[in-house]
Amino acid sequence: MTEIEVKKAQDSLQDRLAQVIELLQRQRVVEDLTHRQEGHHHDLVENLVHRQNLVELQRKLDDLHPADIAYILEALPLDDRLTVWQLVRSDRDGDILLEVSDAVRQTLIADMDDHELLAAAKEMDADELADLAPELPRDVVHELMESLDAQQRERVRSALSYDEEQVGALMDFEMVTIREDVSLEVVLRYLRRLKELPGHTDKLFVVDYDGILKGVLPIKRLLVNDPEKKVAEVMANDPVTFHPEEDAYDAALAFERYDLVSAPVVDKNERLIGRLTIDEMVDLIREESESEVLNMAGLREEEDIFASVWRSLRNRWAWLAINLITAFVASRVIGLFEGSIEKLVALAALMPIVAGIGGNSGNQTITMIVRAMALDQVSPGNTSRLMRKELAVSLINGLVWGGVIGVVAFWLYGSWSLGLVMTAAMTLNLLLAALMGVLIPMTLTRLGRDPAMGSSVMITAVTDSGGFFIFLGLATLFLM
Repeated sequence: MTEIEVKKAQDSLQDRLAQVIELLQRQRVVEDLTHRQEGHHHDLVENLVHRQNLVELQRKLDDLHPADIAYILEALPLDDRLTVWQLVRSDRDGDILLEVSDAVRQTLIADMDDHELLAAAKEMDADELADLAPELPRDVVHELMESLDAQQRERVRSALSYDEEQVGALMDFEMVTIREDVSLEVVLRYLRRLKELPGHTDKLFVVDYDGILKGVLPIKRLLVNDPEKKVAEVMANDPVTFHPEEDAYDAALAFERYDLVSAPVVDKNERLIGRLTIDEMVDLIREESESEVLNMAGLREEEDIFASVWRSLRNRWAWLAINLITAFVASRVIGLFEGSIEKLVALAALMPIVAGIGGNSGNQTITMIVRAMALDQVSPGNTSRLMRKELAVSLINGLVWGGVIGVVAFWLYGSWSLGLVMTAAMTLNLLLAALMGVLIPMTLTRLGRDPAMGSSVMITAVTDSGGFFIFLGLATLFLM
């Protein structure tokens, strides 16, 4: 291991980010000092110091992996981000554009001219081009397609013809195919003639002369078996395969379930047309997880943390408006019982507890249901059983913790009646939270929406209004 590799292994990603930020701050300080100076050599000194800092920063960037540079770009404000982006070597632009988030990628592309975009795109494979093409200017895409050879152009068009959530949009066209009637020795000689193997090659794909997939030959079988054996004798005849129209997230779950590194993609005639690789599946699972978290909070899209105020407002306003309406409804529920609250001030102090615990319990239920739905563990046959189970859990929690807070209410205010009302209200609100925690994601799914879409906002609205109504209603009936 070289000295540079040792240093890179020792430095954490946070350390690298801190070093880049320090260099940027140092550059700004030196520039500010030189601007204040006057004299004949002022411009020369400023230019020399400026160039020295940029060279040091560029040297630091050259030692980093594209994924690390992408992380750093995402963590910098726009001005610093563009300064760093200008220092990245042009031959690395494509790799970094594929690594950064969609929101940050837009800011980087906006800073590049057509010539730079074409140069970056020409270094990409067909599947990578298909991933990037929708975000490029139309004239750049047209010129890029014209520059590709017939095979690459057809591959890009094929990938673009599928929805981004389908397997076909993620499949890779770089793979090694062999025939089943050759010996392992012939396969080994063939591999040695290649300059390099495609990334994540853990198996070779066995096809006939018409391109029909016959099986796969894992590399480990190739290496440990007698070179005189035929491929047909040692290959796996029943590999896990995917079709380009299948849901990509289902494929990602299959990769996790079967511990796959790569898998063939075949058309309806079982002809091999591409492959899926573990790196794409990991990225997809991460993106789905991030999207689910954003949806539960009511955010419409991934947001650049250093985006403009207006862009952030557009991303957040919709569910905030809905939340405002539901908060107003909750306030009107409280308004219905103003007389009761005036007579027994303790109600005002205790009612947020009922609503808060209900919201927390509802979010727990929704999280479990959304996860189960993502894993296809929820079906019409087990919905009622799932509902009964969640209601039973909420009933027990309500009686136990409602009893605890009821005792606390008696200790504080000296009223057993208030303690019993508190216990009953807590139990009923937890039952409501469990019911809505199951119904909200299932209803969203039936409407063709993401089950996580704004679910935390909706469940909080229900448990707040419901909790206030239940607690104040019971208090009015039994205490006034």
